[in-house]
Amino acid sequence: MTGSFDRLLARFGQSVTLTPGDPGPSLALRAFLQPILKRREALPVTPSPLGAVSQKRWLYLGAGGQALAPGDRVDAGALSLVVQEAHIVYWRDEPFYRWAILRERKEAAQ
Repeated sequence: MTGSFDRLLARFGQSVTLTPGDPGPSLALRAFLQPILKRREALPVTPSPLGAVSQKRWLYLGAGGQALAPGDRVDAGALSLVVQEAHIVYWRDEPFYRWAILRERKEAAQ
């Protein structure tokens, strides 16, 4: 089952660079990044057909075998993010995928 998710990532995922918060090499990965939608929120938001899009928080879905922890950096093109919280989802005692909440890196530094 984990191979199915990895194939989806390889085919449809975005190219991202993961830089661990602890000293270590940067890794080129595939992941799904999606802005977190909210129905109502104070500014700054951008309207979209699906609702208001917060420019500050993003959802990350990535491979279960790749470690991800708060403080890690995720870069995707011009988008620079930092992991706020990260969780792992298991399928039959094996890591299936990881999800995380990311924030823009400049905001996280405040």
